[in-house]
Amino acid sequence: MELILSVCLVAAPATCREEIVALGQEQIVPSSQCLVGAPSLIAGWTESHPKWRVARWRCGPHADGKDI
Repeated sequence: MELILSVCLVAAPATCREEIVALGQEQIVPSSQCLVGAPSLIAGWTESHPKWRVARWRCGPHADGKDI
């Protein structure tokens, strides 16, 4: 289970990609923990990446190497 952000550049909104945010040290994270912890993780990611805007997010498996 991963927190997957769909992010777009503020200066170029058509330029988007997926970012993976680490949920914790455990190997297996329940979906409920992902959903509960997501808002604070998204806020932290947004604060450290001011040129990007989070368009949407989800908890689940990630398809490697795919721009959106």
